[in-house]
Amino acid sequence: MSTIKPIAERLVALLREHKFIEAYRELFGEETESIDPLYTVMPPARGLITLVEREKQFQAKATIHKVEVSEPLISGDYFSIRIYMDYTIEDKGRKSLEELAVYHVRTGKIVRQQFFMD
Repeated sequence: MSTIKPIAERLVALLREHKFIEAYRELFGEETESIDPLYTVMPPARGLITLVEREKQFQAKATIHKVEVSEPLISGDYFSIRIYMDYTIEDKGRKSLEELAVYHVRTGKIVRQQFFMD
């Protein structure tokens, strides 16, 4: 847990500051896998470059009004956080989402993230 806790705490801090791309670049491994139900028509995203590009595309069309991130819950090589986001997507209007995010850490980097939501 000693190596997981600083990673989890740093991720929470960056997300609370809306520094999503910085979080990917600093904390995620090159071969990270992301499973996100918002992207159900595509297979899970793989690779840091893919995740950063997907985030850039989201930010280009979204205005983020509020982000709330819980403190991390750590278990072994995993940690989870609750994320609430209030945002507006151009042409789609204002939306909000609440999700549980689970992260797997190996060799000092996040290697997998998976999001659960209704």
